[in-house]
This record gives sequence, structure tokens and C-alpha cells, in this order.
Amino acid sequence: MLKLYSFGPGANSLKPLLALYERGIPFESKYLSAASFDQHSDWFKKINPNGQVPALEHDGKVITESTVICEYLEDVFTDYPSLRPADPYLRAQMRIWTKWVDEYFCWCVSTLGWHRRIGPLARSLSDADFEEHVKKIPIFEQQVKWRRAREGFPQEMLDEEMRKIEFSVRKLEARLAESEWLAGPEFSLADVCNFAIANSMEVNYAELVNARDTPHLLAWIKRINARPGAQKMFANAPGRAPSHAEVMADESKAKVTL
Repeated sequence: MLKLYSFGPGANSLKPLLALYERGIPFESKYLSAASFDQHSDWFKKINPNGQVPALEHDGKVITESTVICEYLEDVFTDYPSLRPADPYLRAQMRIWTKWVDEYFCWCVSTLGWHRRIGPLARSLSDADFEEHVKKIPIFEQQVKWRRAREGFPQEMLDEEMRKIEFSVRKLEARLAESEWLAGPEFSLADVCNFAIANSMEVNYAELVNARDTPHLLAWIKRINARPGAQKMFANAPGRAPSHAEVMADESKAKVTL
């Protein structure tokens, strides 16, 4: 039996969740609450000493790192539909896109996410509570990031990360103007991993991702949201995040109300 520990269908946690639902692999989903700092609890650090999600437990072994988990599922569960192209060249293209997510796209979006969401959470804690929480974080670099979020990221860093986000959006739009899917003619892990970061950008970065400037990127996001695997993931995953359609419907309602 597989057990996936995650924050639910968003960001890096979304990658293995969507891969599992897309491929139809049975698993148990264990939801952790970021707001309650579950990932830094003693019980979870016994599962992943780094105190990070997602983490996959399989036959007494634990696999970490979101993209690595997706590749592990491909290697082990070969009787299920694959999200890796059979052609070696297309498989290489898939891995170029997943590598780009992990080393570039995810990080610039993450910094802005920490600025907008983690910063207010960190500042809501008293000095004593904050220091007590930081002590529980296993990775020193993550401790630094929490302190930086509490103090406020330098504006020049935020400006540089926004530049990288703009570049990333243009890169995705250009590729999707050429092809329905990122790594070739078929939906693959390239799409899963990029979708995990791009899905909410129409709301969070509406000045960049919109029908006028990025029609192909928007069409790709909607195609993935319409897939049965994605719909089942958003409907069934513990800690359910709203689907793209629900988010946009709420936005429309808010505009009407205003």
C-alpha cells in the first residue's frame, strides 16, 4: 500500500498527487496542515527527517522530493499508464522541463509565495512562539527563510524573482504556442510538474497570465483541469484546494459584487 504525505493539491505536493490520480494507482492520502506546522512535528520528522512534504511511503521505504517521487512511481508501477514518453528523445525533453521546474520556475514563484503568505503567518506569532517553531525546523536554510519571511524579503530580491516569473511565463507561452503539451504530442510528467506551479497563476499573477497575453498557457491550464485525473484529485484529495474553475467562478462573483 502506498501512502502519500502532502499539503494537498497545490505546488510541489500536487505533482505526485496528480501523477497518482492520472495513472490510477491506489494510494492512501495523508494530509498535513502547513498552518499548523505539521511538517515540523516530531511524528512526521520520523518519516522525513527534513520535515518537508511530499513524502511517499512504500513497503516501509520513504521516498522524498516531488519529481523523484513521480519518477519512482513510473519505475515501480509499470502496469499502470505511463506519464513518461516511450521515445528516448521525448523522454529527455520531459526531463528537461521537470529539471527546469525544480531548479528555476518553482523557486521564483516560491519566493513570492513566501512573501505573500508565509510572511504574514510568521509575523502573526509572538517572538517566543516564532523562536520555538524555528527550533523544530531541521534544515538550516529553511530556518533562514522563515526568519527572512518574518523580517520581510528585500525589495531587490522580490523584483528579481518577479523578473524570473515573467521570463517563465513567456517561456511556457512560447512552447505551448508550438505544441499542445510541453514535451511533445502527449501529456507527460513535464505537464504535471509545470502545472503544479502554474495552475493558480491566472489568479495570483493576473497581470502576466491572462487571455490577452498568454492564451496558449491558459488553454493548457484549462485542458489539464478538465482531465478526469485532475478533477478526481481536486474533488477527493484531503485538504482539497479549489479547482481552477471554482477559483475563476469565485473571482467573477467578486467582481460582480464589487
